[in-house]
Amino acid sequence: MNFRVVGANLVVSLKCFYRERTAMFFTTMFPILLILVFGAIFMDDDNLHYNLCLQDLDQTETSAEIAKSLASTGKFKIIPVDAGIEATQYVNDTKENLVVVIPKDYENLSAQYLLNGDLNAFATLRYVYDPSSSSVLEKMQLLNLVFATMNQELSAKPPFIRTAQESIHTRKYRFLKFFIPGIIAMAIMTESLFGTVQVNTELRQKGIIRKLSTTPITRTDWILSGILHQIILAVISTTLMLLVSYIVFDVQLSINAWLPLFIVLDVFTFVGIGMILTRLVREAQSASSAANAIMFPMMFLSGSFFPLEMMPDFLQKFAKVLPLYYLNEGLRAAMVFQDNGTALSNASTIGAVAAVVFILGITVTRWEEGK
Repeated sequence: MNFRVVGANLVVSLKCFYRERTAMFFTTMFPILLILVFGAIFMDDDNLHYNLCLQDLDQTETSAEIAKSLASTGKFKIIPVDAGIEATQYVNDTKENLVVVIPKDYENLSAQYLLNGDLNAFATLRYVYDPSSSSVLEKMQLLNLVFATMNQELSAKPPFIRTAQESIHTRKYRFLKFFIPGIIAMAIMTESLFGTVQVNTELRQKGIIRKLSTTPITRTDWILSGILHQIILAVISTTLMLLVSYIVFDVQLSINAWLPLFIVLDVFTFVGIGMILTRLVREAQSASSAANAIMFPMMFLSGSFFPLEMMPDFLQKFAKVLPLYYLNEGLRAAMVFQDNGTALSNASTIGAVAAVVFILGITVTRWEEGK
């Protein structure tokens, strides 16, 4: 191994990356844009509230108390709907996903129940909703909880079944703390996989890889310089993401020895997969399609964007055979929970995967490839 040759090739790779401004922008800025977008959405997740259209057909002081009670929860911003408007038409015209309709005889029914003790008296509040909306079910569930509490208070009886919350963690964690480690792992995966597949297939198609066998650089020097190039890009990208997360959203993650280890394992894993794909893909034009076929299932099924519990059981089982899953879980264990045991377990798993795919990638890489 000639370190001078490795260093020279590394410098050439970095200069080429710097000159390709479009590639440099998307490599460094795309994950940051994801953090900014999701950060803006979930920045105030503890104070999340919904717009709630409320149509009061009774127009009494008693029915007005419902709007006050709903607003007092802090979860709803009440939007009054004129009583003369048909609720279904209102939903269609305004694209609001839910209108709660208070019936016309609400005050009379309330008096029968509370004052006269008529247990058969009840008021039906209608939910007129758009089932195509992704948030409407959660909004109705929250409304049901609020109304259940109101019913219990009206009955003047203490609840028989009560709940108590006991977290296994002493601190409360924001969504962004879980999200950012997943974005770090995903960004490194994307650059390592695409960088390896696209560059190597293009050089092989042009016959440059075969010509390298006539130069002082060896296959080991070439692969090592490529690995160092990807690690440098991964460190730059990770540093920028952590800085943006801290400066813009005040997300403070634990930076310890696990972070560089998982960065290196991430790079080795997907560079190895990239070298294997290079052997299978013949043209540079199809390199992106091959890389996408590997990248997108892992991106969306490995828990980078949302918890695995939201997926069906068979997809959860499939996710746990994907390398990115263990990188996500390992980084979260190290950076969010400071759980060294879980971090070590995930590092061991992804380390074994990295060793297998990287050795296989080296084995299938040949200087004599190309035209």
